[in-house]
Formats: sequence, C-alpha cells, structure tokens
Amino acid sequence: MLQTFEPAQSTPLHYTSAPTPPISTPATPANASESTNVTKPASDMSIRPQHNILIVTGPAGCGKSTVAKFLAERYGFYYIEGDDFHPPANIEKMSKNIPLTDADRWDWLITLRDEALNHLKSGVHGVVITCSALKKKYRDVIRTARLYDEDPNANVRFVYLKASKEVLLQRVGGRQGHYMKDTMVLSQLAALEEPGEDETRKLHDVDIIDVSGSAKQVEELVSAAVDKALQVSQDSS
Repeated sequence: MLQTFEPAQSTPLHYTSAPTPPISTPATPANASESTNVTKPASDMSIRPQHNILIVTGPAGCGKSTVAKFLAERYGFYYIEGDDFHPPANIEKMSKNIPLTDADRWDWLITLRDEALNHLKSGVHGVVITCSALKKKYRDVIRTARLYDEDPNANVRFVYLKASKEVLLQRVGGRQGHYMKDTMVLSQLAALEEPGEDETRKLHDVDIIDVSGSAKQVEELVSAAVDKALQVSQDSS
C-alpha cells in the first residue's frame, strides 16, 4: 500500500512521458526511497540541458511526497515539499477539516512557484515540487514559471497521480499525526479538476499515472513518463 510521507522540514532537502492519457497503469509507492541524503542521478543518465520544474500533483493520499522524492533522487533535482509552505492559517483550517478556498491557495501557489525559480537561479538543474494543484487555474499559476525563469527553454511538467476515492481514504486514514483528515479528502475530490485534453493534448505538459499498483510499478510508470518528458538518454560511455 502506498505510504505518503509526513511534511519535511521547513528547509527543503537538496537531492544532489509515458504517453499522456490513456492513463499509465497501474501503482503504490509503498517503499519508495525515504532517504534524505544528497544523491546524484545515475551515471549513465543524460538529461537535456535546461531548467526543469516537475510538479507532482493529486489529492491527499495519492503519494505525492513518495513519488516526488523518488524523482528528485532519480534525476538529482532539488526537492520542495509543498505542504511546508502553507501559512499557519491554512494548516489550522485543514486540521479543523475546513476546506481551503481559492483565496487561501493563491499566495501559497505563488510562493511555491517563486521558491522553484529561486533554486533554479541559484544553480540547480531542476526542482521537484509536491502540490495538490487540484484545479486547472492552480496549475496555470505554476505554469507561469517558464515566463519568469532565466532559461528561455525552461520545462514545466506536471505528474498527476490518479487514485480512487476508496484508495485515498484508506491511505489517509492510516496516517498518524497528520493534519489532513478523511473529510478533507472528500472536499479535495469535490474541488478536483483532473487534467483534461486541453492540458494533456494541447499543452502537452501533464502525465497521468495510476497509483493503484505496487511500489515497483509506480516507479516504472513514473520513470518512463518523466524520462520521455525530460528527453532523458543513456550515455554510452
């Protein structure tokens, strides 16, 4: 069963497409690496030289932190846990099962976008962010990062983790000491706007991954999708 991670420390950790719909299937990163050590991408992996922002999205319980940490370690990107940047007022509302409004989320989304840009400006090759990004307009806020980045070829890519309501509730219900409760999953699903064809086929910047299977299956599906999106190649040397 996919295990999500508790929010990381307030200082992000530095870890140093498959086809868009139909959905890549299945999975559940139950045991994806929990390491917080600095790592480097595999020596035989070559990534297109450009700035990359990967946003791992989906409702609570889908495994955003697990998948994002796996991707950060795979590519040597900087990891940003989006929940760490919620203001106290947002966390208090969620802990009381009060859904966040659009107004609650705007500054948070802009903060995440700017945090990614700041790290790219400091010299990292790519960042991976966890962010529920439930609505298209939320994803559009982060999409504007490519307009502000110093790299004219900056790549912004979303990895949407898809799971059934039953799976999400089961996973969130199994968490200990997390502010996100079962009822918040239901409110997130009510607000959710899954990526549609305008994003997957017109913008071509979203991969949809079914996270109902095993940890190994999720890693394989996500790797295939993001390798293709980042134009990853294997060095012959």
